[in-house]
Amino acid sequence: MANQGTCKAADCNRVVIAKGYCRKHYRLWKAGEMPKPRYKTCTFEKCRKQRFRGSLCEEHFKAARGASADAASAPAAPAAPAAPAASA
Repeated sequence: MANQGTCKAADCNRVVIAKGYCRKHYRLWKAGEMPKPRYKTCTFEKCRKQRFRGSLCEEHFKAARGASADAASAPAAPAAPAAPAASA
């Protein structure tokens, strides 16, 4: 049942079971912990969420660009209406 060859992970000589990896490295690959992960995940340390924009998940993207994005997207304050002219 096992595929031919050895694991393609560096310094691993175990028998391949799937995707060119041994059982241990295949499990790590599925979890997104190998150098080339299964899915495109957030690059923030220890975050395994799916990418939103660029290389970050939605949460980390908003945190990184939230302050500058809020200032840019906030509408300008409306101008104060002109005071009516005093009649004498």
